[in-house]
Amino acid sequence: MKKTILFLVSIFLFSCSGSENKKMETIDYVNTFIGTGGHGHTYPGAAAPFGMVQLSPDTRLEGWDGCSAYHYSDQYIYGFSHTHLSGTGVSDYADILFMPSADSIFFNNGLNHQKGYRSSFSHEKETSSPGYYAVHLNRYNIDVELTVTERVGFHKYNFNHHKTPHVILDLKHRDKIIQYQFEQNNKNSIQGYRYSDAWAKEQRIHFYAEFSEEIQEIKYSSDSLKMAIIFKPLEKPLLLKVGISAVDIQGAKNNLLTEISHWDFEAIKLETQKKWKEELKKIEIQGGTEEEKTIFYSALYHSFLNPNLFVDADGRYLGMDLKIHQLEKGKNHYTVFSLWDTFRATHPLFTILQQEKTNEFIQTFIRQYQEGGQLPIWELAGNYTGCMIGYHSIPVIADAYIKGIRDYDIHLALEAMIHSANQDKLGLFFYKKNGFISAENEAESVSKTLEYSYDDWCIAVMADSLQKKEIAHNFYKRGQYYKNVYDPQSQFFRAKNNNSWFTPFVPEEVNFNYTEANAWQYSLFTPQ
Repeated sequence: MKKTILFLVSIFLFSCSGSENKKMETIDYVNTFIGTGGHGHTYPGAAAPFGMVQLSPDTRLEGWDGCSAYHYSDQYIYGFSHTHLSGTGVSDYADILFMPSADSIFFNNGLNHQKGYRSSFSHEKETSSPGYYAVHLNRYNIDVELTVTERVGFHKYNFNHHKTPHVILDLKHRDKIIQYQFEQNNKNSIQGYRYSDAWAKEQRIHFYAEFSEEIQEIKYSSDSLKMAIIFKPLEKPLLLKVGISAVDIQGAKNNLLTEISHWDFEAIKLETQKKWKEELKKIEIQGGTEEEKTIFYSALYHSFLNPNLFVDADGRYLGMDLKIHQLEKGKNHYTVFSLWDTFRATHPLFTILQQEKTNEFIQTFIRQYQEGGQLPIWELAGNYTGCMIGYHSIPVIADAYIKGIRDYDIHLALEAMIHSANQDKLGLFFYKKNGFISAENEAESVSKTLEYSYDDWCIAVMADSLQKKEIAHNFYKRGQYYKNVYDPQSQFFRAKNNNSWFTPFVPEEVNFNYTEANAWQYSLFTPQ
């Protein structure tokens, strides 16, 4: 792997002007199926860089390896939904599922081998690239193609001369439903919303959908949460555009009309692929094997999937208070801040490759603080999930600030950072009182002590830069609290229990004193 290390180092020092083999573009190296097997929890469907819509097939409805709703080992597709999470360890999203069907109408999805609308498929008739996905549904002999803009999903269904074409819309798909609405708007369009309870306890999504052909009839399931949208026999593919919004149905409709005003599927596909080319060519590499280039550009692609846009084309967005707010023209707002996963490497990468978006991410953090009362830890769809540890929006802000990325209210950012550090929950009361967290007071005590200490040091650095000497002194002191869980005899960071070292101590053991890790791994976590 020495060659890999060398060329990865070189690309961050300078951007090479060319490659020895220019027959392949950077986008051609992306394999969107990487991570869809094993425990990768990624999806292969169509998305724009940092877009609101992730239009992808759903093959798995439950379980840990169903977090992205797709797993490469599966044999059936249940439909194509418009939101997906990439790489997370908790399941959510997969909202507003459409499934093209023919012959008999089924409202059951077919799980547990019941009769239903799902269809078998094979990877031999499945293709994907950034911004595009296609598959053949074996059961119905239907060819499906998908592409997107930032806020709109674009479907293309070739029914291959079926006499009974219809499309199932399943609003009940996967999550617990809090509230919903569905109605036919006119002869070509439908609209509605669903509010659901999963990882995000109140996720709101509204949709407006237009078909290229007239709707002949709509049939409903007994609970009205599923419907069959029926068409006459079709001579050409059926096209479907679906705008979504967290704000309201009008926002979803406006997103659709703003971003796709025509029915040219290929044009939208090429437009989105052009955006991916622009993003991916920010790093052009020399050297390395073809396989290494595939690994590299696929990882870069996955890094640019989220955070996701969370503001409508008219500037309205759903705040952390679940109220509607208006941004001035040109401003953006985002969601899906998986900060425990991303503060170490992804956000520092963004300070190099996505400086404008880094400013927008921090502007979003500050609005989330103002509207919800705290900086995000793991925010999803305008909800605090209460997941993971630390307050890692702080190092994201501090890193950007020190690097000169400062298009936000700096003093309000520091206020929000200090506010996060002065809470009493998640062991912070004991951390502030004793200089560490003890195992009898809080789970994952070692990890929390170490990560709070680093975040506090980041506050100190930023306060120092702003000449806030008293604040800096206080947080530099807290930034040394990691030493209070260091055992010089074993040379590991260890848990304390009732003022003694927690025993028995096995460094390689993963237990409740550490967060998804052990003492060996956390022996590396003192970045300050």
